[in-house]
Parts: sequence; structure tokens; C-alpha cells
Amino acid sequence: MSAETKAPVKKAGKGKYELSDELKAYQGVWVFVEHERGEVHPVSWELLGEGRKLAAQLGVPLSGVVLGAPGLATRRFCEEAFFHGADNCYLIEDAALGNYRNQPFTKGLTDLVNTYKPEILLLGATTQGRDLAGSVATTLKTGLTADCTELNIDMENRSLAASRPTFGGSLLCTILTLNYRPQMATVRPRVMSMPQRDNSRTGSIVQHPLGLIETDIVTKVLEYIPDNRQDKPQLAFADIIVSGGRGMKNPENFQLIWDLALLLGAEVGASRPVVQAGWVDLERQVGQSGKTVRPKLYIAAGISGAIQHRVGMEGSDVIIAINNDPNAPIFDFATYGIVGNAMTILPALTQAFKQQFAVAKMAS
Repeated sequence: MSAETKAPVKKAGKGKYELSDELKAYQGVWVFVEHERGEVHPVSWELLGEGRKLAAQLGVPLSGVVLGAPGLATRRFCEEAFFHGADNCYLIEDAALGNYRNQPFTKGLTDLVNTYKPEILLLGATTQGRDLAGSVATTLKTGLTADCTELNIDMENRSLAASRPTFGGSLLCTILTLNYRPQMATVRPRVMSMPQRDNSRTGSIVQHPLGLIETDIVTKVLEYIPDNRQDKPQLAFADIIVSGGRGMKNPENFQLIWDLALLLGAEVGASRPVVQAGWVDLERQVGQSGKTVRPKLYIAAGISGAIQHRVGMEGSDVIIAINNDPNAPIFDFATYGIVGNAMTILPALTQAFKQQFAVAKMAS
């Protein structure tokens, strides 16, 4: 049954909706397992960890979804999904799925949804995930909340509560899809924590045909050209990030950020105003309209901590904030806060680290 023919929920009282029988037929939480060149994108495991929590709230199974060509270790990906929390895995193996193309992947995923009827479908907000999620949601005529930073269940309405920044990151909104199933959402890599791997977990694999042949597919893959990004910032995978904001006053002072980062072997990040001012490249922007990061240590100098920046880095293990405004929002969620002039504190930190490294080197 397509989404547009489903009976909508009925209002059952103030703020509460009652699901129709058609919508009640949709059960379970699914996570699309994204892979390329034989490797699964880590966001898939992060989403399985989050999906496990949602499934527990709803009292339903958690399932992985794997699409790929035979011989591309697709069954191994299913086993990995079990290790990361899935109860079962839906698998489509077909030669047409050897490389990602929108048409066959959309066909496979929408057929699975229409056949097995999940109530929630989660995908990573990657290049591939965003392309696929939009096509699947459009084909199914259901709702899609993009770039979520938090997922929960509104138990009163048995609905996915998907939260994301809006109005340029100045506000957080929570979106419910009440009238349609499945409820779809994409989540950026590193927003959710990685679940504990359990190699003892097993599950069942449900195979399904693609029902599409190569001549039916409009696009063809002629060549695979890898994107060599070794010389580009890798903020999403950095263990330490030193970021600067407009509190650094000018690009000359921003050199203090680079000095500390170089000493610590860290990546350099920045807030949106700094990028817009042209002090650093766009690829170093942390925040809703930039990168989402989850380092072990995040040092924020001259950054106020507005919601647009916060959603991109609040998952860091330890946050050290340096700001001369004691009422700056960043102090509300920082692990440690230093009230003072960043142009004075950063050189002092750099010198202190140099001395500690020198002592450690002598001791060894």
C-alpha cells in the first residue's frame, strides 16, 4: 500500500493521535547499512546504536538493510550489523547493485519497505545517504527529517521525534510524521556515539529480489575515481581539534590557533563567522552548516557557543572553552571553562604544552 492511500491518524484527544489500522501494520526500526568499495561507513553502526534505543522504547525489532552485489561481502555486512545491535538483516544481492546508483538502490529499498513495512527508517546524512533518502521518501510519499541531531520516541503518539537545527541553526525543532509510514530521518556521521561491539550476537537474514535488470537502469558506471583527500582537513575523524571564533578578532590572531594545533598534532576548526570572513577554508567549519565532529578533546577559543556551532561539536569527550565573556553560552556545556583573553591564554597554553613535552622527552 503506498503512503498516499494510508488512512491518516485520528485525533484521540488533546495533543494525542490514534494510529489507523493501516499505520499500525508498520512495525520495527530499520537502519540502512551504507558501504562502498568493501567498507561500511561508520555512520551505519552509529545509527544501529541509536536505533537499538528507539527499538527498545517501542518494543520492536531492530533491523539492518544491506544492498549490494554478490561477492561484495554483503553477508559479512549483515553479520557486522548483528554485532552492532541488529536483530535481523534484510538483504538484496544483485549485480546491478555493485556500485551505488540512485535508481536500483531506490527500487530495492522501496520494495523492501512496501513488503515488510518498518515504522522507522534511518540513513546516514552522507552524500549517498542524502541522495537515497530523498528519492525513497519521495517514492513512498512519506516524511523525511534531514540532518537530525537527536532522535527519540513520542510514546503518546508512537511517533519518531526527530530534532534538527533550523533558521540557520538559531533554533532546534522537533518534527513528527503522524500521518505516514515509514518515518524517515538522516543523521550526520559522528553525531551519535558508536555502540559497543558484541561479537556473540547473531540474527536472521531475510533475502529479497531486486526485480530489476541492468537494461532497465538509465545510468551506467564507466569508471571509479577515488577522492584522494589526504591533503584536506579530516575534522570528522580527528582526536583533537582546536577551533577559533570571531573572538580572535582578526586573521593574524588566528595564527595562535594554528600554533597550538600544530604542537598538539590537532586539526584546526572554526566557527561560521570566521569562515565567512575568509580567515580559513569552508572545510574547517564546525557546526550545522559545516562539519559534525566528535573528538576526544575540543578546544574552543573565542567561540560564543551559539546553537549552530554547538550541534556540530557537543558530542566531544572533553570541551575546553576560552572566552572573555563569563556569560557566553559555551560555558553552559563545556567540560572546562577559562574566562579570559584568548590572545593571552593561547600562547600560555602553547608554551605550557611545549614544556611538558620537553620534560616527557627527557624522561624517556
